[in-house]
Amino acid sequence: MPRFSVIVPCYKVQGFLRECLDSVLEQSFRDVEVIAVDDCSPDGSGAILDEYARRDARVRVLHLPENAGLGRARNAGMPLAGGDYLLFLDGYDTLTPGALQAMAHRLEESADPDVLVFDYARTYWWGGTRRNVPARVLAEAGEETFTAAERPQILDLLMVVWNKLYRRDFVEAGGFTFPPGYYEDTPWTFPVMLSAGRIATLDRICVNYRRRRQGNILSTTSRKHFDIHDQYERVFAYVDAHPELASWRPCLHRKMGEHCLDILAKPDRLPPSDKAEFFRRTAELFRALRPQGAPVDEEVRALLGGYAAYRLRRQSGRARRELGRRALRVRRAAAGRVKGGWAALHTLRPLEPDLVMYSAFSHRGALGDPAAIHRKAREIAPHLRGVWVVRDAGQAERAGLLPPDAEYVLLGSLRYRRLAARAGYFVNNVNWPGSLPKRTGSVHIHTHLGTPLKFMAADLLGKPGARHGLDVPAMLERADRWDYSLVANRHSELVWERAYPCGFTSVRTGSPRNDALVNARPGDGAAVRARLGVPPGNTVVLYAPTRRDHRRGGHVERFDLARFAADLGAGHTLAVRLHPSLAAGPARGMGLAELHRRGVLVDATDEPHVEDVMLAADVLVTDYSALMFDYAVLDRPIVVHADDWGAFTASRGAYFDITARPPGHVSRTYDELARLFASGRWRDQESARLRERFRARFCEFDDGWAAERVVRTLLLGEKGWMPQPSAPVPATAAAAAQVPAQALGHDRLAPS
Repeated sequence: MPRFSVIVPCYKVQGFLRECLDSVLEQSFRDVEVIAVDDCSPDGSGAILDEYARRDARVRVLHLPENAGLGRARNAGMPLAGGDYLLFLDGYDTLTPGALQAMAHRLEESADPDVLVFDYARTYWWGGTRRNVPARVLAEAGEETFTAAERPQILDLLMVVWNKLYRRDFVEAGGFTFPPGYYEDTPWTFPVMLSAGRIATLDRICVNYRRRRQGNILSTTSRKHFDIHDQYERVFAYVDAHPELASWRPCLHRKMGEHCLDILAKPDRLPPSDKAEFFRRTAELFRALRPQGAPVDEEVRALLGGYAAYRLRRQSGRARRELGRRALRVRRAAAGRVKGGWAALHTLRPLEPDLVMYSAFSHRGALGDPAAIHRKAREIAPHLRGVWVVRDAGQAERAGLLPPDAEYVLLGSLRYRRLAARAGYFVNNVNWPGSLPKRTGSVHIHTHLGTPLKFMAADLLGKPGARHGLDVPAMLERADRWDYSLVANRHSELVWERAYPCGFTSVRTGSPRNDALVNARPGDGAAVRARLGVPPGNTVVLYAPTRRDHRRGGHVERFDLARFAADLGAGHTLAVRLHPSLAAGPARGMGLAELHRRGVLVDATDEPHVEDVMLAADVLVTDYSALMFDYAVLDRPIVVHADDWGAFTASRGAYFDITARPPGHVSRTYDELARLFASGRWRDQESARLRERFRARFCEFDDGWAAERVVRTLLLGEKGWMPQPSAPVPATAAAAAQVPAQALGHDRLAPS
């Protein structure tokens, strides 16, 4: 008897069916059967199902003699299912990689609950992906099982059949079936969820729900949407037949009203000529099913009146919202003029040479090179007033991105404009807003985001996909304000002067944030390892993939993280750090968060300072992330996983072939990557030889003095404070021993 029975009803889905079936049959968890129901589909769906059944014994096909509809097709498949759990998957949707394994683990943890609720993502025909908005309910539910009465917020999730697993004997004992018509999920999911004695949740995206351009029931304009009334009558009939559920009537009554009004408000559901009738029938049902004495919430109160009043209310609501938007634009414009006027007045005042404005990563907080410069300035030049510019101070403080005693100002505020109008120095690693004027005498120091491998700025003009949504001319206009561009190697110097054809001076300072890596002592990463829960003595493998410009959303799962963690074996900890642009998207929900919860790996994406994560790692596995140039400073092994190098360079472009001059061994497939670690070759002599050559080229000016060099030379204007290479290094012998050999022989400050 298989663990899972996946029931797939099929009708006019031949263009999507193979992808759907492959997503199930190619799962790493193999104890599954597919019950595919051909709902007398007029296209080639039935033939595709028969082909898969011949090829894979886990597939059983049922051909219905006539079209029964989605609900009845599911009913037809259920008697054939022999699995412990039922999973319903529509023929145009797909399971995400690793979904069944994650479900199996969660079922084992929760001792086989009646229902397991998991997350999903909407994937749109135009390529977009959006995670389920109320997914937080899944995480908030915790580890223990519960009933709907104990956690009623579980009903705030989309009441569909395909975001849940159902224990088969629970379904059979309850006699749950699907009715005919549209919205057939409604009289299934409410009775199931209200009757379940034990519900568990899995905070992981397990299904990609495809929103098709055509053929999607919810986007079909038809009178069939009137079926919603019959479906809710079935829900209330079930409650009436089970007196123990009577207390749910007010909740269901409200949800029915909200659901019907949502259908009425959608522009593409009902024919315009039928909307008045739909409202009338909804209002009649709403009044008929209203529990005696139950209050009526504001959201559904319109159903107590007539259709004319409902339309007037909606029109007036739209008018109020439009007036509000216009008033907000007027207020913002007026506030901008006031702030601009105050800022203009301050430009009449002399610059404050001791005022330094800092920003990093689009005003997220004290991070990267600007943070390293700020720390060093506070140490050796405390008279300098450093002010951080942030978008959200509360968020930055909660994330540990602002030192407790750091002075900060909110971007766009009057105080920001006042200080920015008088500041003598500006330090940033991205760019300042276009509205910030460049006053004569002010100094802009740009630190960048690391050594560039992929095309940047003006070099993207020939890569339309990679520069989608990016205004390159505006970017260059903002870069015209730069006075100094910091570089860690001559490669970066050449690239920045090509990618940003502006009037700045390149300064060979090294990367200030890498001072912590150059000067690292044994044990510096111990605190981070302990915070991440790494067992003492384990080898930490840091996996840091970059985003893909040729995929909408930027995230592509290159291999099965759980499999990699298992293949690394005992004594190893896999730590994963996503690209910052992917941290808040669906990438975490595709399995990373769930694997972290189970202790399979460590999700280090939210660690505020990447330098700490690098110090905690023994080896870096990356694809084309600029992190490799910083990590090389540590002189620890690096593996480049370049399985899509051709696609990456075609879409984004690269300044050199990282596979030809890599910092370590290169893998082209997952099997090659796994063999590198199984054999120990990831840290052999060839790896060290490749890394030495890479370090000589790209860690050229990183000698541990970058931050101090910037402060003393560019902020304080000191000359000749650092000795020439032939002179002794001005530090203790211990500190001098930390200076990489490749850095010696170069001026500590050598403007090009």
